Amino acid sequence: MEPPSPFALSLVPHLAPRPMARAPFSCREAEMQTDDTIRDILSTTRTIAVVGWSPKPDRPSHGVAAFLAGKGYRVIPVNPGHAGMQVMGETVRASLAEVATLDGRVDLVDIFRRSDEAGKVVDEAIAMGAGAVWMQLGVIDHAAATRATAAGLKVVMDRCPAIEIPRLGL
Repeated sequence: MEPPSPFALSLVPHLAPRPMARAPFSCREAEMQTDDTIRDILSTTRTIAVVGWSPKPDRPSHGVAAFLAGKGYRVIPVNPGHAGMQVMGETVRASLAEVATLDGRVDLVDIFRRSDEAGKVVDEAIAMGAGAVWMQLGVIDHAAATRATAAGLKVVMDRCPAIEIPRLGL
């Protein structure tokens, strides 16, 4: 496997490779982590809601959202504390429910929340009819991943699209 590009890691400097700090994925979870699955999600996605987006340029959510927008994705930032701000040509939304009401369906919900908060976001993504959920590096919730998969969503967990896009040559 090729190492991530230095550019991708510069977007998320604190997320350099680290020792495994969790139980290994089950066979089913390993299936959702394949390069083909990740490539399919990233190639078919057009609209991404970034939950936990921050206006602070040094935060990973800010850098990854900007990277994705620069790659041509429509990125809708979600953060209740900054709702109404204009960023990257989009209005920051307070919740995924607000995104669904005002912006319509999203293809991918990218989660920048702690693992213990990810399940709630996944349930909201299921309710809004998102096509996939992506839990960022360090965000792991096996039960939420199982619920999303059972609801027909594609799932990626403990990965970063700003690393995967260059790694897969997308």
